[in-house]
Amino acid sequence: MYQSVFLQNLKQELPKNTSTIEAISTALDISYDAAHRRVSLKSKFSIEETIVLAKYYNISLDRLFEITNTEFVAIEKTKHIETETQLQQYFNDSYDSLYPLLKQKESRILYSAKDIPLFYNLNGDKLSQFKYYVWLKLLNPKLATKSFENFAPNTSLIEAGKRLGSLYYNLNTIEIWDITSVNSTLKQIHFYHQAGQVKTETALQFCKLLKQLIKDISIKLINKNLEFKLYYNELHLMNNNVLVSTPEAQMLYVPFTLLSYYKTADKHTCNEADIFLNKQLQNSKLLNTTGEKERNTFFNKIYSKIDALHNLIEAAKLLDFE
Repeated sequence: MYQSVFLQNLKQELPKNTSTIEAISTALDISYDAAHRRVSLKSKFSIEETIVLAKYYNISLDRLFEITNTEFVAIEKTKHIETETQLQQYFNDSYDSLYPLLKQKESRILYSAKDIPLFYNLNGDKLSQFKYYVWLKLLNPKLATKSFENFAPNTSLIEAGKRLGSLYYNLNTIEIWDITSVNSTLKQIHFYHQAGQVKTETALQFCKLLKQLIKDISIKLINKNLEFKLYYNELHLMNNNVLVSTPEAQMLYVPFTLLSYYKTADKHTCNEADIFLNKQLQNSKLLNTTGEKERNTFFNKIYSKIDALHNLIEAAKLLDFE
């Protein structure tokens, strides 16, 4: 009975027109005949084979056989990060996780942006290098006293980040922002400048680069050749959840610590997240289709925040408060 139930659920996870026998043969690296015997129930899966198939095709055995509460979800957690090498591996693993999903036709990303989406901070410019600096300082106590000017990320780290960031630009993407989505970056610039670990001219440059990034997003917003939608929600507290949807499957990425995240392909969980996020979209303003005045008001509020920090840093320089 259990093997029949497992096979039924396996078939539901497979892309359309995919042979169950071939899928099992591929995942277990066994012959077509051996796979056929298991599908026809003439042979039984071993425990090891069942686990391999469940992992390969994202099947929750707990939920499948109801041996635990249905609120329990099978998840995968990214590895701990402290070093540049580990950060580079994080970028590579994230790319490997996303690419098979995003290369499929009709794939979509829905990003609940508590902060500026990660992908925008990976282009290799000085602002993105500052983000690497912040992440590594917060994750590695050994970098506590190191200034930004003495921080030189490896070329391989920058290239890995750029490769991950390049996945994002031409996708069918939906982002939900608030005015506060820019706050964490502003706080980081302000904090490290006041701490004497970022020079005044560098901090001012960060403000200019951040403002240009927001301008680029506003231009992307009205580019009719891109499948990009930006929603403004004043009430929903975003949490940087990312839901990737394809015609065949979904994957939910939920923040765990500063950079690490949990990911799950659990159908029930992804469906609940999809319903919740789409409700947020219904209560948000789609800036692509609002009037120019309302769209400019949104971006001008963000520009004002950036200008306020720029002016604060300038004032400190003029008054010699450094």
